Amino acid sequence: MTARGWFLFSLMGVVWGIPYLMIKVAVDAVSPSTVVFTRCAIGAVLLLPFALRQGGLARAVRAHWRPLLAFACIEIIVPWFTLSDAERHLSSSTAGLLIAGVPIVGVAAARFFGDTDRLGPRRAAGLTVGLAGVAVLTAPHLTGGDARSLVEVLATVVGYATAPLIAARHLKSVSSLQLTAACLALAALVYAPAAAVTGPSVMPSGKVLAALAGLGVVCTAVAFVAFLELIKEAGPGRATVITYVNPAIAVAAGAVFLNEPLTPGIVTAFALILAGSVLATAGPAAVGEPDEGAGAVRRTDASLTPDASRTSDASRMRDVSCTPDVSGTSDASHMPDVSGTSDASRTPDVSRTPDASCT
Repeated sequence: MTARGWFLFSLMGVVWGIPYLMIKVAVDAVSPSTVVFTRCAIGAVLLLPFALRQGGLARAVRAHWRPLLAFACIEIIVPWFTLSDAERHLSSSTAGLLIAGVPIVGVAAARFFGDTDRLGPRRAAGLTVGLAGVAVLTAPHLTGGDARSLVEVLATVVGYATAPLIAARHLKSVSSLQLTAACLALAALVYAPAAAVTGPSVMPSGKVLAALAGLGVVCTAVAFVAFLELIKEAGPGRATVITYVNPAIAVAAGAVFLNEPLTPGIVTAFALILAGSVLATAGPAAVGEPDEGAGAVRRTDASLTPDASRTSDASRMRDVSCTPDVSGTSDASHMPDVSGTSDASRTPDVSRTPDASCT
């Protein structure tokens, strides 16, 4: 990845490594619906003014409302409730460790949705090493909890793994700020009635209020904008690898701030997780190792769109009015001319995949 990509990756590893602790603190005093509503409302209030100032928010929502609604449901509305509800019975570290299965589910989801981000030997090794590190971390912590809570965390994992694929395929032309603000506002509206009914009868303690504020400001408003930028920078498959770093950060934070034991096993797992993340987010391989496919991540927005040679059969059947000809043999009149001068301008950079309105 680029330096910018590594910065975003590191930032996300931290800010999405601490919410499990904050959620655990919050759900001990308020309902899961109140937790979700509060963090969404805070995030929306902070981001909506900036999104409106950019201009075109309403137009973007109208043009992409279907994938935007799907993203909001799969990434926020369902997973945030199931995770918060599960943490009423599971420890925060256990929940964080279970969420580390997102990259594995993400690989399967990518294949199901058309293999938008091919898996080379090096990245496969990285996922395996990272999973080994998660296993080392998980073994001492997977105690307690009921079947319902584990199913809820599994549902969260599936949502977190699938939503980035939707964002990469159908929402890359939408500003990260506008996408985040719109989804958070929608989620807040959805949970407002439930929060009103199940809200606390007395003012929560300062500790709980601080946890809710941290969830809304740091783990929601800041984190989502950074995560969507990371998807654009590195691709959905590599972006979800932060879930390997998150549990390690959670354990490290517990050792530093809560005096939890830092055992040799934890140190070993942390090293495996970091090594797996480096391998799993690596760029195209060196000479002699198979490339990760034409159209693999090239550090541009176009990298989020599969190359024409890799699109699924279904996508090849789409109407030509939605999919420009990139074969190089068609008449220039059929190619979108963005400058009218150079030959390179005949081929669009990100229009090879039709917008959500064409699917």
